Amino acid sequence: MQFHVPNLPDFPWDTIAEDDALARSHPEGICDLSVGTPPDPTPDIARATLAVAANAHGYPAVWGTPALRESILAYLTFRWKAVPLQERNVAPIIGAKEFIAWLPTMAGIGEGDTVVVPEVAYPTYAVGADMVGASVVRARTPDDVRDESPVLVWINSPSNPSGHIDTLEEVKAWVDYARDKGALLASDECYGEFGWDGEPISVLDGRVNGGSVESLLGVFSLSKRSNLAGYRAGFVAGDSEIVMALVGLRKHLGMMVPTPVQETMAVLLSDQEHVEIQRERYESRRRYLSDALVKAGFTIDDSQGGLYLWATRGEDGRATTRWFAERGILVAPGDFYGEAGREHVRVALTAIDERIMAAAARIVEGVTEAPEVPEAAESSAPVEDLAPDADVPAPPAEIDLRVEEPETAEGADGLSEEAPSQEEETSASR
Repeated sequence: MQFHVPNLPDFPWDTIAEDDALARSHPEGICDLSVGTPPDPTPDIARATLAVAANAHGYPAVWGTPALRESILAYLTFRWKAVPLQERNVAPIIGAKEFIAWLPTMAGIGEGDTVVVPEVAYPTYAVGADMVGASVVRARTPDDVRDESPVLVWINSPSNPSGHIDTLEEVKAWVDYARDKGALLASDECYGEFGWDGEPISVLDGRVNGGSVESLLGVFSLSKRSNLAGYRAGFVAGDSEIVMALVGLRKHLGMMVPTPVQETMAVLLSDQEHVEIQRERYESRRRYLSDALVKAGFTIDDSQGGLYLWATRGEDGRATTRWFAERGILVAPGDFYGEAGREHVRVALTAIDERIMAAAARIVEGVTEAPEVPEAAESSAPVEDLAPDADVPAPPAEIDLRVEEPETAEGADGLSEEAPSQEEETSASR
Protein backbone atom coordinates (compact mmCIF):
# COMPACT_ATOMS: atom_id res chain seq x y z
CA MET A 1 0.00 0.00 0.00
CA GLN A 2 1.29 3.43 -0.89
CA PHE A 3 0.35 6.31 1.38
CA HIS A 4 0.05 9.57 -0.52
CA VAL A 5 1.01 12.66 1.47
CA PRO A 6 0.46 16.15 0.02
CA ASN A 7 3.64 17.98 -0.87
CA LEU A 8 3.65 20.60 1.89
CA PRO A 9 6.40 23.10 2.71
CA ASP A 10 9.06 22.27 5.27
CA PHE A 11 7.90 22.78 8.84
CA PRO A 12 9.10 26.36 9.51
CA TRP A 13 10.50 25.82 13.00
CA ASP A 14 12.79 23.05 11.75
CA THR A 15 14.69 25.72 9.80
CA ILE A 16 15.72 27.64 12.94
CA ALA A 17 16.88 24.63 14.96
CA GLU A 18 20.41 26.05 15.22
CA ASP A 19 19.09 29.38 16.48
CA ASP A 20 16.92 27.55 18.97
CA ALA A 21 19.91 25.60 20.30
CA LEU A 22 22.02 28.74 20.47
CA ALA A 23 19.35 30.65 22.40
CA ARG A 24 18.91 27.75 24.83
CA SER A 25 22.63 27.76 25.57
CA HIS A 26 22.44 31.21 27.18
CA PRO A 27 23.64 30.96 30.80
CA GLU A 28 20.54 32.75 32.08
CA GLY A 29 18.12 30.63 30.05
CA ILE A 30 16.19 31.13 26.83
CA CYS A 31 13.61 33.86 26.34
CA ASP A 32 11.34 32.20 23.80
CA LEU A 33 9.47 34.94 21.96
CA SER A 34 8.99 32.86 18.82
CA VAL A 35 5.61 31.28 19.45
CA GLY A 36 2.14 32.52 20.32
CA THR A 37 1.14 30.04 23.00
CA PRO A 38 -0.54 31.76 25.97
CA PRO A 39 1.74 31.78 29.06
CA ASP A 40 -0.80 32.86 31.67
CA PRO A 41 -3.25 30.70 33.64
CA THR A 42 -6.63 29.67 32.33
CA PRO A 43 -9.25 31.77 34.18
CA ASP A 44 -10.66 30.28 37.39
CA ILE A 45 -14.20 30.43 36.01
CA ALA A 46 -13.13 28.23 33.11
CA ARG A 47 -11.55 25.59 35.29
CA ALA A 48 -14.50 25.58 37.67
CA THR A 49 -16.97 25.19 34.81
CA LEU A 50 -14.92 22.42 33.25
CA ALA A 51 -14.95 20.49 36.53
CA VAL A 52 -18.70 20.83 36.95
CA ALA A 53 -19.28 19.68 33.35
CA ALA A 54 -16.86 16.75 33.57
CA ASN A 55 -19.59 14.09 33.71
CA ALA A 56 -20.00 14.09 29.94
CA HIS A 57 -20.81 10.47 29.20
CA GLY A 58 -22.65 11.11 25.95
CA TYR A 59 -21.39 12.30 22.58
CA PRO A 60 -21.13 16.07 22.13
CA ALA A 61 -23.32 18.04 19.75
CA VAL A 62 -21.48 18.97 16.56
CA TRP A 63 -23.63 22.08 16.19
CA GLY A 64 -23.01 22.99 19.82
CA THR A 65 -25.32 23.11 22.81
CA PRO A 66 -28.20 25.60 22.75
CA ALA A 67 -26.50 27.45 25.62
CA LEU A 68 -23.29 27.80 23.65
CA ARG A 69 -25.04 29.01 20.50
CA GLU A 70 -26.94 31.57 22.56
CA SER A 71 -23.73 32.74 24.21
CA ILE A 72 -21.95 33.07 20.85
CA LEU A 73 -24.80 35.15 19.43
CA ALA A 74 -24.85 37.46 22.45
CA TYR A 75 -21.08 37.90 22.30
CA LEU A 76 -21.08 38.74 18.60
CA THR A 77 -23.79 41.31 19.11
CA PHE A 78 -22.26 42.91 22.19
CA ARG A 79 -18.60 42.82 21.21
CA TRP A 80 -18.53 42.91 17.42
CA LYS A 81 -21.66 44.82 16.41
CA ALA A 82 -22.83 41.88 14.34
CA VAL A 83 -25.94 42.21 12.22
CA PRO A 84 -28.91 40.22 13.60
CA LEU A 85 -27.99 36.54 13.51
CA GLN A 86 -29.82 33.30 14.28
CA GLU A 87 -28.57 30.00 15.65
CA ARG A 88 -28.10 28.70 12.11
CA ASN A 89 -25.42 31.37 11.62
CA VAL A 90 -23.01 29.93 14.20
CA ALA A 91 -21.21 26.69 15.07
CA PRO A 92 -18.34 25.63 17.36
CA ILE A 93 -15.02 24.43 15.94
CA ILE A 94 -12.11 22.51 17.42
CA GLY A 95 -9.88 25.57 17.60
CA ALA A 96 -9.30 27.95 14.71
CA LYS A 97 -6.37 26.11 13.17
CA GLU A 98 -8.41 22.99 12.48
CA PHE A 99 -11.08 25.00 10.69
CA ILE A 100 -8.64 27.10 8.69
CA ALA A 101 -6.71 24.07 7.50
CA TRP A 102 -9.79 22.06 6.52
CA LEU A 103 -12.02 24.78 5.06
CA PRO A 104 -10.75 24.35 1.46
CA THR A 105 -11.37 20.61 1.68
CA MET A 106 -14.84 21.00 3.18
CA ALA A 107 -15.71 23.72 0.65
CA GLY A 108 -14.90 21.41 -2.28
CA ILE A 109 -11.99 23.54 -3.50
CA GLY A 110 -9.43 21.75 -5.66
CA GLU A 111 -6.97 21.91 -8.51
CA GLY A 112 -7.52 24.85 -10.82
CA ASP A 113 -9.05 26.95 -8.05
CA THR A 114 -7.41 30.03 -6.54
CA VAL A 115 -7.23 30.97 -2.87
CA VAL A 116 -6.19 34.50 -1.90
CA VAL A 117 -4.29 34.95 1.38
CA PRO A 118 -2.67 38.01 2.98
CA GLU A 119 0.73 39.14 1.72
CA VAL A 120 2.29 38.13 5.03
CA ALA A 121 0.15 35.49 6.66
CA TYR A 122 -0.41 32.69 9.09
CA PRO A 123 0.99 29.67 7.19
CA THR A 124 -2.08 27.49 7.61
CA TYR A 125 -4.12 29.49 5.07
CA ALA A 126 -1.73 28.32 2.36
CA VAL A 127 -1.39 24.83 3.84
CA GLY A 128 -5.15 24.31 3.56
CA ALA A 129 -5.02 25.31 -0.11
CA ASP A 130 -1.95 23.14 -0.73
CA MET A 131 -3.77 20.13 0.73
CA VAL A 132 -6.33 20.28 -2.10
CA GLY A 133 -3.97 21.35 -4.88
CA ALA A 134 -5.37 24.89 -5.21
CA SER A 135 -3.23 27.86 -6.23
CA VAL A 136 -2.32 30.42 -3.59
CA VAL A 137 -2.07 34.11 -4.43
CA ARG A 138 -0.87 36.66 -1.87
CA ALA A 139 -2.29 40.16 -1.66
CA ARG A 140 -2.19 43.21 0.60
CA THR A 141 -5.22 44.90 -0.98
CA PRO A 142 -7.99 43.86 -3.39
CA ASP A 143 -6.27 45.84 -6.14
CA ASP A 144 -3.36 43.38 -5.98
CA VAL A 145 -5.65 40.57 -7.15
CA ARG A 146 -8.15 42.45 -9.28
CA ASP A 147 -7.43 40.16 -12.24
CA GLU A 148 -7.76 36.94 -10.24
CA SER A 149 -10.92 34.85 -9.88
CA PRO A 150 -10.62 33.28 -6.44
CA VAL A 151 -13.11 30.92 -4.83
CA LEU A 152 -11.87 31.66 -1.30
CA VAL A 153 -10.36 34.82 0.16
CA TRP A 154 -8.73 34.92 3.59
CA ILE A 155 -8.29 38.16 5.54
CA ASN A 156 -6.85 38.52 9.05
CA SER A 157 -7.09 41.53 11.34
CA PRO A 158 -5.26 42.09 13.61
CA SER A 159 -2.72 40.29 11.52
CA ASN A 160 -0.56 37.40 12.54
CA PRO A 161 2.32 38.16 12.11
CA SER A 162 2.40 41.90 11.42
CA GLY A 163 -0.25 43.17 13.81
CA HIS A 164 -1.79 45.33 11.08
CA ILE A 165 -5.39 46.31 11.80
CA ASP A 166 -7.60 46.75 8.76
CA THR A 167 -9.68 49.92 8.80
CA LEU A 168 -13.42 49.82 8.28
CA GLU A 169 -12.84 50.91 4.70
CA GLU A 170 -10.28 48.17 4.11
CA VAL A 171 -12.55 45.44 5.48
CA LYS A 172 -15.44 46.72 3.38
CA ALA A 173 -13.23 46.72 0.29
CA TRP A 174 -12.47 43.03 0.80
CA VAL A 175 -16.16 42.24 1.33
CA ASP A 176 -17.06 44.03 -1.89
CA TYR A 177 -14.21 42.35 -3.77
CA ALA A 178 -15.16 38.83 -2.68
CA ARG A 179 -18.81 39.35 -3.51
CA ASP A 180 -17.93 40.80 -6.90
CA LYS A 181 -15.83 37.69 -7.61
CA GLY A 182 -18.42 35.27 -6.24
CA ALA A 183 -15.91 34.08 -3.64
CA LEU A 184 -16.29 33.04 -0.03
CA LEU A 185 -14.64 35.60 2.26
CA ALA A 186 -13.28 34.06 5.47
CA SER A 187 -12.09 36.54 8.09
CA ASP A 188 -9.72 35.25 10.78
CA GLU A 189 -10.55 37.40 13.81
CA CYS A 190 -8.80 35.37 16.50
CA TYR A 191 -6.75 38.35 17.74
CA GLY A 192 -9.66 40.76 17.70
CA GLU A 193 -9.65 41.41 21.45
CA PHE A 194 -6.14 42.84 21.24
CA GLY A 195 -6.34 46.14 19.41
CA TRP A 196 -3.81 48.64 20.76
CA ASP A 197 -3.50 51.51 18.29
CA GLY A 198 -6.70 50.84 16.41
CA GLU A 199 -10.08 49.15 16.72
CA PRO A 200 -10.50 45.83 14.91
CA ILE A 201 -13.63 45.59 12.76
CA SER A 202 -15.47 42.30 12.30
CA VAL A 203 -16.67 41.16 8.91
CA LEU A 204 -20.01 40.60 10.68
CA ASP A 205 -20.36 44.33 11.36
CA GLY A 206 -23.22 45.87 9.38
CA ARG A 207 -21.06 48.85 8.48
CA VAL A 208 -18.91 46.66 6.20
CA ASN A 209 -21.35 44.01 4.99
CA GLY A 210 -24.42 46.09 4.10
CA GLY A 211 -26.54 44.33 6.70
CA SER A 212 -26.03 40.82 5.29
CA VAL A 213 -23.52 38.04 6.03
CA GLU A 214 -24.10 36.33 2.69
CA SER A 215 -20.84 34.69 1.48
CA LEU A 216 -19.05 35.77 4.68
CA LEU A 217 -17.54 33.79 7.55
CA GLY A 218 -15.86 35.08 10.69
CA VAL A 219 -13.51 32.71 12.51
CA PHE A 220 -13.05 33.19 16.26
CA SER A 221 -10.97 31.51 18.96
CA LEU A 222 -10.79 31.55 22.75
CA SER A 223 -7.12 30.51 22.78
CA LYS A 224 -5.70 34.01 23.22
CA ARG A 225 -8.82 35.80 24.50
CA SER A 226 -9.27 33.39 27.41
CA ASN A 227 -5.93 31.51 27.66
CA LEU A 228 -7.73 28.44 26.42
CA ALA A 229 -5.36 27.12 23.74
CA GLY A 230 -5.19 23.68 25.33
CA TYR A 231 -8.96 23.30 25.19
CA ARG A 232 -9.18 23.77 21.39
CA ALA A 233 -12.17 26.07 21.54
CA GLY A 234 -13.40 28.29 18.74
CA PHE A 235 -16.41 29.05 16.61
CA VAL A 236 -17.41 30.22 13.16
CA ALA A 237 -20.18 32.66 12.32
CA GLY A 238 -21.67 33.98 9.11
CA ASP A 239 -23.68 32.85 6.10
CA SER A 240 -26.26 30.38 7.44
CA GLU A 241 -26.27 28.18 4.33
CA ILE A 242 -22.51 27.79 4.49
CA VAL A 243 -22.44 27.27 8.25
CA MET A 244 -25.13 24.58 8.18
CA ALA A 245 -23.49 22.84 5.23
CA LEU A 246 -20.26 22.75 7.22
CA VAL A 247 -22.10 21.41 10.27
CA GLY A 248 -23.49 18.60 8.12
CA LEU A 249 -20.03 17.68 6.91
CA ARG A 250 -18.58 17.86 10.39
CA LYS A 251 -21.20 15.41 11.62
CA HIS A 252 -19.95 12.88 9.10
CA LEU A 253 -16.31 13.57 9.94
CA GLY A 254 -16.68 13.48 13.72
CA MET A 255 -15.48 17.05 14.23
CA MET A 256 -16.95 17.57 17.69
CA VAL A 257 -15.96 19.97 20.44
CA PRO A 258 -16.13 18.06 23.75
CA THR A 259 -19.20 18.90 25.83
CA PRO A 260 -17.24 20.17 28.88
CA VAL A 261 -15.33 22.53 26.58
CA GLN A 262 -18.59 23.78 25.08
CA GLU A 263 -19.94 24.50 28.54
CA THR A 264 -16.74 26.37 29.40
CA MET A 265 -16.92 28.38 26.19
CA ALA A 266 -20.47 29.47 26.97
CA VAL A 267 -19.43 30.83 30.35
CA LEU A 268 -16.29 32.58 29.10
CA LEU A 269 -18.01 34.27 26.19
CA SER A 270 -20.42 35.79 28.69
CA ASP A 271 -17.58 37.28 30.75
CA GLN A 272 -15.41 40.18 29.58
CA GLU A 273 -13.65 40.90 32.87
CA HIS A 274 -11.05 38.17 32.45
CA VAL A 275 -10.36 39.45 28.92
CA GLU A 276 -9.58 42.93 30.24
CA ILE A 277 -7.20 41.43 32.81
CA GLN A 278 -5.37 39.60 30.04
CA ARG A 279 -5.25 42.72 27.88
CA GLU A 280 -3.50 44.56 30.70
CA ARG A 281 -0.87 41.84 30.92
CA TYR A 282 -0.10 41.94 27.21
CA GLU A 283 -0.23 45.72 27.01
CA SER A 284 2.43 45.98 29.72
CA ARG A 285 4.65 43.44 27.95
CA ARG A 286 4.13 45.22 24.64
CA ARG A 287 5.23 48.60 26.04
CA TYR A 288 8.27 47.06 27.64
CA LEU A 289 9.48 45.13 24.58
CA SER A 290 8.73 47.86 22.05
CA ASP A 291 10.65 50.41 24.11
CA ALA A 292 13.65 48.09 24.25
CA LEU A 293 13.55 47.32 20.53
CA VAL A 294 13.37 50.98 19.52
CA LYS A 295 16.25 51.88 21.84
CA ALA A 296 18.29 49.09 20.25
CA GLY A 297 17.76 50.57 16.77
CA PHE A 298 14.86 48.50 15.49
CA THR A 299 11.93 49.84 13.50
CA ILE A 300 8.54 48.45 14.48
CA ASP A 301 6.14 48.34 11.53
CA ASP A 302 2.36 47.88 11.74
CA SER A 303 1.83 46.18 15.14
CA GLN A 304 -1.33 48.17 15.89
CA GLY A 305 -2.89 45.04 17.35
CA GLY A 306 -2.36 41.37 18.11
CA LEU A 307 0.26 39.73 20.28
CA TYR A 308 3.40 40.36 18.23
CA LEU A 309 5.81 43.14 17.31
CA TRP A 310 6.81 43.22 13.62
CA ALA A 311 10.39 44.44 13.86
CA THR A 312 13.20 45.09 11.38
CA ARG A 313 16.77 46.35 11.18
CA GLY A 314 16.68 46.54 7.38
CA GLU A 315 18.49 43.24 6.93
CA ASP A 316 17.56 39.65 6.17
CA GLY A 317 15.35 38.42 9.00
CA ARG A 318 17.44 35.28 9.35
CA ALA A 319 20.43 37.43 10.31
CA THR A 320 18.25 39.28 12.80
CA THR A 321 17.04 35.97 14.20
CA ARG A 322 20.65 34.96 14.79
CA TRP A 323 21.34 38.33 16.49
CA PHE A 324 18.56 37.57 18.95
CA ALA A 325 19.67 33.96 19.44
CA GLU A 326 23.15 35.13 20.40
CA ARG A 327 21.48 36.97 23.26
CA GLY A 328 19.44 33.96 24.35
CA ILE A 329 16.23 35.13 22.66
CA LEU A 330 14.33 33.13 20.06
CA VAL A 331 12.10 34.98 17.58
CA ALA A 332 10.40 33.96 14.35
CA PRO A 333 11.97 35.10 11.06
CA GLY A 334 9.53 37.00 8.90
CA ASP A 335 9.91 34.75 5.89
CA PHE A 336 7.93 32.12 7.81
CA TYR A 337 4.92 34.19 6.79
CA GLY A 338 5.75 35.02 3.18
CA GLU A 339 8.54 36.50 1.11
CA ALA A 340 7.29 40.02 1.84
CA GLY A 341 8.27 39.51 5.46
CA ARG A 342 11.89 38.57 4.75
CA GLU A 343 13.42 41.66 6.39
CA HIS A 344 11.31 41.39 9.53
CA VAL A 345 11.12 39.22 12.60
CA ARG A 346 8.04 38.48 14.69
CA VAL A 347 8.60 39.11 18.39
CA ALA A 348 5.88 37.55 20.53
CA LEU A 349 4.45 39.07 23.68
CA THR A 350 3.45 35.61 24.87
CA ALA A 351 5.99 35.03 27.63
CA ILE A 352 5.75 35.51 31.36
CA ASP A 353 6.78 38.89 32.76
CA GLU A 354 10.14 37.68 34.06
CA ARG A 355 11.16 36.41 30.63
CA ILE A 356 9.92 39.57 28.93
CA MET A 357 12.03 41.67 31.30
CA ALA A 358 15.05 39.46 30.78
CA ALA A 359 14.66 39.69 27.00
CA ALA A 360 14.36 43.48 27.11
CA ALA A 361 17.49 43.72 29.24
CA ARG A 362 19.45 41.64 26.74
CA ILE A 363 18.12 43.63 23.77
CA VAL A 364 19.32 46.95 25.23
CA GLU A 365 22.63 45.62 26.52
CA GLY A 366 25.21 48.26 25.65
CA VAL A 367 22.59 50.91 24.98
CA THR A 368 23.15 53.99 27.16
CA GLU A 369 19.51 54.63 28.01
CA ALA A 370 17.59 51.58 29.17
CA PRO A 371 13.81 51.36 28.78
CA GLU A 372 11.55 52.40 31.60
CA VAL A 373 10.05 49.40 33.33
CA PRO A 374 6.25 49.50 33.15
CA GLU A 375 4.30 48.12 36.06
CA ALA A 376 3.28 44.54 35.35
CA ALA A 377 -0.34 43.57 35.72
CA GLU A 378 -1.04 42.34 39.22
CA SER A 379 -2.70 39.21 37.93
CA SER A 380 0.33 38.07 35.94
CA ALA A 381 1.01 34.46 36.83
CA PRO A 382 4.08 33.35 38.79
CA VAL A 383 6.55 31.17 36.93
CA GLU A 384 5.63 28.04 38.85
CA ASP A 385 2.01 28.30 37.66
CA LEU A 386 3.04 28.47 34.03
CA ALA A 387 5.44 25.57 33.72
CA PRO A 388 4.53 23.11 36.48
CA ASP A 389 6.70 20.35 35.03
CA ALA A 390 9.83 22.45 34.72
CA ASP A 391 12.45 23.05 37.39
CA VAL A 392 12.01 26.80 37.36
CA PRO A 393 12.88 29.10 40.26
CA ALA A 394 10.77 32.15 41.00
CA PRO A 395 11.80 35.35 39.20
CA PRO A 396 14.02 37.86 40.98
CA ALA A 397 12.39 40.72 42.80
CA GLU A 398 14.19 43.28 40.65
CA ILE A 399 16.04 43.30 37.37
CA ASP A 400 18.65 45.98 36.81
CA LEU A 401 18.46 46.92 33.15
CA ARG A 402 21.67 48.91 33.35
CA VAL A 403 23.98 46.02 34.03
CA GLU A 404 25.31 43.71 31.38
CA GLU A 405 23.06 40.81 32.34
CA PRO A 406 19.73 40.68 34.21
CA GLU A 407 19.99 39.14 37.65
CA THR A 408 17.87 36.12 36.88
CA ALA A 409 18.47 32.66 38.23
CA GLU A 410 20.25 30.25 35.91
CA GLY A 411 17.87 28.31 33.73
CA ALA A 412 14.86 30.47 34.58
CA ASP A 413 13.25 30.05 31.21
CA GLY A 414 9.75 29.11 32.32
CA LEU A 415 9.59 26.74 29.34
CA SER A 416 10.01 23.10 28.46
CA GLU A 417 13.47 22.13 27.23
CA GLU A 418 11.95 20.41 24.23
CA ALA A 419 11.88 22.13 20.86
CA PRO A 420 8.44 23.27 19.63
CA SER A 421 6.38 20.67 17.85
CA GLN A 422 3.44 20.71 15.50
CA GLU A 423 1.26 19.51 18.36
CA GLU A 424 2.16 22.72 20.19
CA GLU A 425 0.96 24.67 17.15
CA THR A 426 4.23 26.54 16.67
CA SER A 427 3.78 26.66 12.91
CA ALA A 428 0.93 29.03 13.36
CA SER A 429 1.06 30.37 16.88
CA ARG A 430 -2.71 30.25 16.83
